[in-house]
Formats: sequence, structure tokens, C-alpha cells
Amino acid sequence: MLPVAEAQAIILRHTALLPAVRLPLTTTALGLVLAEDVASDLDMPPYDKSMMDGYAVRCADLPTGQGGLQVIEEVTAGRTPTLEVGPGQATRIMTGAPVPVGADAVIPVERTHLLDGGQVRIDDRPPTPGKNILPQGREMRRGDSVLSAGTRLGPAAFGILATVGRTEALLQPRPGVAILSTGDEVVEAGQTPGPGQIRNSNGPMLAAQVARAGGEPRALGIGRDRVEDLRRLITEGLREPVLILSGGVSAGKLDLVPGVLQELGVQAHFHKVEMKPGKPMFFGTVATGPRPTATLVFGLPGNPVSSLVCFELFVRPALRRLQGREPGPRFVALPLAEDFPYSTDRPTYYPARLEPGSVGWSVRPLPWFGSADLRALAPANALVLFPAGEHQHRAGERFPVLRTGG
Repeated sequence: MLPVAEAQAIILRHTALLPAVRLPLTTTALGLVLAEDVASDLDMPPYDKSMMDGYAVRCADLPTGQGGLQVIEEVTAGRTPTLEVGPGQATRIMTGAPVPVGADAVIPVERTHLLDGGQVRIDDRPPTPGKNILPQGREMRRGDSVLSAGTRLGPAAFGILATVGRTEALLQPRPGVAILSTGDEVVEAGQTPGPGQIRNSNGPMLAAQVARAGGEPRALGIGRDRVEDLRRLITEGLREPVLILSGGVSAGKLDLVPGVLQELGVQAHFHKVEMKPGKPMFFGTVATGPRPTATLVFGLPGNPVSSLVCFELFVRPALRRLQGREPGPRFVALPLAEDFPYSTDRPTYYPARLEPGSVGWSVRPLPWFGSADLRALAPANALVLFPAGEHQHRAGERFPVLRTGG
């Protein structure tokens, strides 16, 4: 059996960036990664801009910060000054408006008093040139690089792209991910299970994990334990950059998936990993059609917790790499919140919950009876890694922890 780290390294060696595509900058692009540098097409601000409501003045007219000035014009945001400010003069100005020629400072309106005859009384400290003025091009200059390739698009990036006139950009797309649950015993969630049957929990769970990881899930339904049925559905799934199969990858009589994958040209890179839950984990690749990158094929164990854990450790990093993101997973060492005696024959990724405390975060293992116990993961937001062997783990002892959400 492969150690987890070696299995992860094999997957990433076979995972390459998807070809970039030009996409509109709608909210559907949120979280995608830029595949090009973006330059500004203008100075920003495009003029010297007032940062305050107040009066644009000449510093030379207010050596003590106090004095009376003649108001010659009012300029609001969106308007352009028409008069130059001369000696003894001022322009009433609003936040965001262009500063008129001749003025070199803006006095906040709170420091002024409007008098009769179009005069304003200034009562402030001596102004300095540039006070409350954002110079033209202070934020960016025409031709400046404002976002670089590799930037993940968040709300601020959308604002910057709009500022420089971009309505589309070259982006790393979301990978399509086909999801196929297998087994004669599996029925869809809307059906009442008959004798020996269970509902398909893995399909919806994996689709949610794919979406949270930035992929585009595509449900293929349920593949029955018949070679011809599996062949048809797997062939369809191989059209996507990623295919996830749940169940049918162990060594039982009806675990037919590995044979069908081999028949369809999928090269197996590993089939067992030293971990609990999730030992019978399969990974392979196949070149399909004109796409320049190989399809990644993940065969996850059928037990739901095994599928969930294997996705977090192996599939999520691949999906992130396909999109140009740092793959992970990232573990942090956190102390146990309580004593926890535990015996296991393999390194175990145990459901747990992160808890804040007066001296920082700790992790608390949750009641869990094994890989079929999906209900135990509802309150979980982390996996804590316990080593193989029989141990009396003590409160405060630190262990690697992977946050899983929630």
C-alpha cells in the first residue's frame, strides 16, 4: 500500500492546468484564476480628485489657516470645473469632483462658514499642498499592470477589472467532473429502498464537494454491476476532465470497475493507500479525444465516509491544480481538547470539530463508529490524523488537522 503523501504526489504529477478560455466577467467567474496579466487603460483617478466635501483653495491665501475667500463656482462629482482659482478665491467642491486649476488643497466643509455675498470663512490649520487631494494616477497609471496571471478573482478584483474597462478575461475554467455511483444495491434518493438496498448518498455528497472545490459536477446516475452498463456510463464520464466513481473498486466478486477501466484504456497508477477510512482508493489516467490533458479517474470506496475523506485528500487537490490554484491539502497542528484513547491498524483521518478557546483553537474527536457512519460527519468540520497503533492520546497533545468546512 502507498503512503498518502506518495499517492498525492502521483496524482499531482499527472495533473496539468486546463487550457485557459476567455470568459465574461459575470459572478459565475467568481473564484476563477486569471490566466493573463491585466493592464490599466487609463490613469486612476483620471484627474486630481477631491477627497472631501469642502472648498478648493490656494495654500498661499491661508498662511495661518484662517481667512475669507470669494466663492467663484460649485463643482459636484461628474462635473468639470470651468474657472481657475485665483488669489483670494475658492471653489465649493464635493467628494470625487475634479480639483480646479489653481487650487492646491481642499478644506473640509466642517472647517468653514458660508458668509453673505458669496464669501466663505476658513477656520483651520495652515493647509499644505495636496491636502485632501488624490493626485491623478495615484491609484494606477495607464499601462500599469493591475492584476497578474495567477490572481484568484474575488470581489475587489472584479472592481479593478471594471475600473480598467474589462468585461471579459482569459481565465482557468472550472473543470467538468463526471460522478458515477455503482452497485445493484443503490437506488436514487427519491426511491424507497427495497430489501438489501440503500439510497445513493455518495452521488449528491460528491457533487457538493466538487462544487465547493470549484468544479462543475455532472451526475451520471447509478451504474449497475454489469460490465456493459458500467462500460457505457464510464465511456460517457471519460469525456470530462475528471471522472469520479464511487464503489466497485475493491476486490469483491462484483467489483467490476477496475476491469472496465483497464478495457477502456485507463492506466492505473495506484489502487491501495495506507489509510483509514479509504484503503481501496484507485487513481488512473487516460488520454481521450482532442483534449490536451488526460482525464483523471478516481475510484473511491463505496462507504460514504471513505468517499468523503478520499475526495478531500486526493480529488480536491487535483481540482485545485487543474484551476491553477495551490493544491493543498494543508494540515495544521492543533491540541486535543480532551483525552482520547484510540487503537488503529493504519493512519486514520478521524472526524472532529474545531473549537475556539481562550488560548487558541483545539480539536475534539467526535463519536464515530466507522466508514459507514456518515451521520457523524454532519457536525464535523475537520479531520484529525491519528497514527497507527494503540495509544492513549492526551488533552493538549498536538496532531495534524485538516479543515473540511462547516
